[in-house]
Amino acid sequence: MEIINSIVGLGAAVMMPIIFFVVGLIFRLGIGKSFKAGMTVGVGFVGVSMVINLLLDNLGPASKAMVNRLGMHLNVVDVGWPTASTIGWGTPIMAAAVVGFIVINALMLLLKFTKTVNVDIFNYWNFLQVGALVFAVTRNFWFSVAISWVAFAVVLKVADLAAPYIQKQYNLKGISFPHIAGLAWAPIAIVVNWIVDRIPGLRKIEFNAEKIQKKFGAFGEPVVLGFILGLVIGILAGYSPDKALGLSINVAAAMVLLPKMINVLIEGLVTVRDAAEKQLKIWFPKREFYIGMDTALLIGEPSVLATGLLLIPIAIVLSLILPGNSMLPFADLASLTFLLALVTPFVRQNMFKMLIVGTISIIIILYVGSSISPYFAQSAVMANIKLPADFSGIGSMTSAASSWIGWVAVKIGELFNVIV
Repeated sequence: MEIINSIVGLGAAVMMPIIFFVVGLIFRLGIGKSFKAGMTVGVGFVGVSMVINLLLDNLGPASKAMVNRLGMHLNVVDVGWPTASTIGWGTPIMAAAVVGFIVINALMLLLKFTKTVNVDIFNYWNFLQVGALVFAVTRNFWFSVAISWVAFAVVLKVADLAAPYIQKQYNLKGISFPHIAGLAWAPIAIVVNWIVDRIPGLRKIEFNAEKIQKKFGAFGEPVVLGFILGLVIGILAGYSPDKALGLSINVAAAMVLLPKMINVLIEGLVTVRDAAEKQLKIWFPKREFYIGMDTALLIGEPSVLATGLLLIPIAIVLSLILPGNSMLPFADLASLTFLLALVTPFVRQNMFKMLIVGTISIIIILYVGSSISPYFAQSAVMANIKLPADFSGIGSMTSAASSWIGWVAVKIGELFNVIV
């Protein structure tokens, strides 16, 4: 357990270069090229993290200001994915679950049940958090571990199925995204796309970053779009003109810089991927493999980022008007763009459909978060996380635990209690 904690504690910027250096050596890329590729991946992660933090550091206070300005008083607070990830890695089932994840991935590859080699170790926390919920419900160690293992295995297979669509949409070869919190919303995207395409009038509505840019010229550029969205959020937050202007410039900077930093990261990935593809064709001439990565690789797409920003005020309004909701959107408001990264390929990059999917997803999250908040809070206590004062429960809007998957996991746990 201490070894696993030490590795995770290194952070993605340190852990990923090591992983890709080792992977490069395994696939005979050579020490020099493996080191350069690993370092390029690390530099890319640092760049992506810097820009994401720039965005979160500016949008976070603005989102909180909107919440405070509306005088929202709900008793379940969204504590954000950083706290949720800490709960996941701190859960009592962590060590057994993580060892199982690695063994399951290896066995599924060996038995040809998956093509995905999941190197996105940090985001194991999402599976751990789901298992932690079940443990809070049942207090049964191995049943909770088993649920997290089942979720992990299913997501590897779903990542395989989604990979061709994602690779085509984002022009990424040999990459998959076994990210349970993102894939959770892909089925909704498929259904929304099917329904909208069969409704006269609505099926003709199509917005994406490229078409907006063509129609509005310079005003459709990501830098200008980011500036406008940032300014609107600043106004809704009640910011003074100078503060709203500062926010809008920072959002515009993120819109421009994030794709560039992601390109640096991809440069390192491509080097290792090409070497892996070449060597695997020699070892396994009739098989295809994917490298499983974090959805942070995708959020720099202008349509994803812009739609994610639009979801912030929508989430706040929904939390106010939905009957029976007790969840307060808060820490994860600035991270809502992560909900859309794996939705985009299934709605053909149409921002109108993405907004519908995002809105439906937020409605589900608010109700699920309200329903399972006591177990979420118990899992935090088990991980020695202090609960915020003045709230009866907690949740996280962008974690798998607060998606429909978390609700199903809790219900399975409750059913287990009845049977046992």
